[in-house]
Order: sequence, then C-alpha cells, then structure tokens
Amino acid sequence: MLGDIGGTNARFAVLRSPGEPLQLLPRTLTAQTPEPVEAIRIALKGYDGPAPRSAMIAVATRVDKPVIRLTNAEWTIDAKAIGTALGLDRVALVNDYTPVAASVTVLDLERGDLAPLGDVMPVKPGARVVLGPGTGLGAGAIVPVEDRLAILATEAGHMEFGPTVDEEAALFRHLERVGGRVSAEVVLSGPGLFRLSKAFAAHRAVECPFTLPNDVLTAAREGDGLASATLDVFARWLGRFAGDLALTFEASGGVFIAGGIAPRMVDILQSGGFREAFDRKAPHDAWARSVPVYVIVNPEPALEGLAALVTKPERFIFQSQGWVAG
Repeated sequence: MLGDIGGTNARFAVLRSPGEPLQLLPRTLTAQTPEPVEAIRIALKGYDGPAPRSAMIAVATRVDKPVIRLTNAEWTIDAKAIGTALGLDRVALVNDYTPVAASVTVLDLERGDLAPLGDVMPVKPGARVVLGPGTGLGAGAIVPVEDRLAILATEAGHMEFGPTVDEEAALFRHLERVGGRVSAEVVLSGPGLFRLSKAFAAHRAVECPFTLPNDVLTAAREGDGLASATLDVFARWLGRFAGDLALTFEASGGVFIAGGIAPRMVDILQSGGFREAFDRKAPHDAWARSVPVYVIVNPEPALEGLAALVTKPERFIFQSQGWVAG
C-alpha cells in the first residue's frame, strides 16, 4: 500500500507487484477523518484485491522518528499503529517530497506529465530540484551519486523570504506573519496566495473580496484586477525561490514544480514573470537560463514516485523511519 498524506488530502494506492499499474483508491480529506488508520480503511473499501502486506507512506512534515505529527493538519502518523491495525509486515514513513523527487525519474514530457516553463531543453545529467506550493511548500532534491540517486528531503519552505524592490517592501508591510516570520511558505502556498491578496488589498486601501485561496484563482480567470496582480507576484516570487533552490543544489538537471497550485496556473507561469525571476541570478544568470523548468501536471506524482521507490529500492538512497512486525 502506498500513501501520500498532506495537510489537505490523503491519497492512497495499491501496487500489487513491481511493474503493475497503480490501483488508485478513493481520496480522503484529512479534516474530515480523525486519524490516518480510519482514512486508510475507508480508502481500502475501494480495493478488492489481496490484502497489502506492507506500506510506504509519504507525509507532509519532517520525518525523524516513527511517530510524527503533520505540520499543517491535526493527524499524528504512527508507523506501528498503522501496521498493527492493518496487519502489515512493515511500514515505512518518508517525507512527502522524497517520492516527488523520485517521480521525476519516471514522469515523461512526451506522455504529458510535464509542462515546460520556457524553452524545452534536452535532459541533462546533474542534480534535480522539486518544489511545490500547496497547503504548505515542500521541497527536495535528487542527486546522482555514482550509480545511485540520493534523495534529499528538506524544509526549505521555512526559509526566510523577503522583498527585493521598493514595491515589494511596501507590500510586505501588510503581510501576515506566521510565528513572527515571513517564510517562503507564508507566501508561496495556498494560504500564502490568500495572504498576498489581503496584503494587496490593504496596500491599495480596498476591501479584499476573497475568503479562500481558490477564490483568487477563480477571480483571476474572470479578469479581476486584484486577483490578477496577486497571481503575477506569486508567479514571480515562485520563480525567484525556485531559482534560489536551483543555485543551492546546482540543479543542472532541472527544476520540477509540483503541488496543487502550479498545475492550475501553468499559463500564468509560462507568461514570463516566473522565468524572468528564475533567471535573474547574477553573476550566474547565464547558468540559470540553461536550467530546464517544468510544472508536474501528472495528478499523482507522489504515488508514482512511491511506486518507483518500492519497485527499484536499490536505485535510490533516502531517509525513512518505520516499523517492522516482531
């Protein structure tokens, strides 16, 4: 059994054997289910094959022990509790961007899994970065090490984020702080999109008409000026942050943007502001222009990546926590 548990959604699938297609199970909202075991049981009602013998579950938080709490939801993920409740032999927990990083080894541009931002460039060797604005902001990297691929899960979304020009500084005065900080996640996420719209409204001394992040996306499609300005800044800031991560990891192999927001605004990300900000990395702007960038439009990259990890475990090096039946 494979699981991808984020702050909003819990997605599950069953891989019956290596090489077989994933059998996707019904999605669960974390806010509507009190704990993960119940969510898994609900999902498995949509499965009629042999009972799973093991599980690998990706979770949206730092994975440093076998019992962890989600960053942006109320669930506690306990590997032993899941294993014993479901009669499994073992349960492995990984950071949610570990399988997203693994997915870039199996997703395909020609198959329609990826949408390019900028020119389509040939695949090059080197490190690759993945990041994704959604309920939070996840990020990771996949780096070649001899004949294997090392996956580095990070908490880069919690790095400090700041203005670079006077116009942005004026906007930052109106931005909500979270924990007393403006991190990248505070602005580059679903809640961040809403915070940006409120900051724009305050800066313009008008009422913010939106109550949810989705309202901003919908209003921009309908020509609303406040929403359009918000998405323009969001795209440019996402490009800046993605370019910074590319520099951090020397990601000559490419940058891949996942999450629930980017696939819904591919045209806006392709319109120029994102790529301009990504490339503005003097003295390394020429190098930045050579880095391919894609939006992952495949709807389930984490589950695809989990399948890759369990199918060819010898190919990857990654951190996990877990439980094995005694």
